[in-house]
Amino acid sequence: MDGIGRKLLFAVAALVGAVGTAKAGGDSMPTGARTTQPVGHYQLCKQLPEECSQRTAKGAPIELSRKLWATMISINNGVNTKVKPVTDLEAYGVEEYWAYPDQGYGDCEDYALEKRRQLMKAGVPAGDLLITVARQPNGDGHAVLTVRTSMGDFVLDNLQPKVLLWSATPYTYLKRQSETNSGVWVTITDGRADAVASVR
Repeated sequence: MDGIGRKLLFAVAALVGAVGTAKAGGDSMPTGARTTQPVGHYQLCKQLPEECSQRTAKGAPIELSRKLWATMISINNGVNTKVKPVTDLEAYGVEEYWAYPDQGYGDCEDYALEKRRQLMKAGVPAGDLLITVARQPNGDGHAVLTVRTSMGDFVLDNLQPKVLLWSATPYTYLKRQSETNSGVWVTITDGRADAVASVR
């Protein structure tokens, strides 16, 4: 076995251990009722209607194979490396603007959009790729991509080089796209939020 094969084997072994530990507390985000769509996503959907028209039947999440795990890590690292972090105010002159980072820059939701696009091209169903809004420990809003898998919900984050189970991150999760309709958002009821805050 070559060095890369060994590294991947160790990564999968560590993943299995992490998931086994996390299962006691639940490895899938508990979701609740339908909630408001972030303003930035609403505006994106007006410009790109296909972003809000992806519908999937509710079913089991995608099987987390070694190939998928390697793809998730590669895409997370690739997008984090290639996209320059720039605020919407700096890039577009407004406080909130969701867009694909085709110009090579963007903020958190733009990273999430690009990772979602690349994973869909790799064959992951839209219903397993959910943009998710959270609050950082310092109170700032944040957006990540959640990947639903057979071994739990994993977070692809522009602030974190590792792909982690959602329960292993420091965030308070507020809402995410519905797994059955990309234009609908649902609350996340993980018990960490003092209240469901309004997030752009």
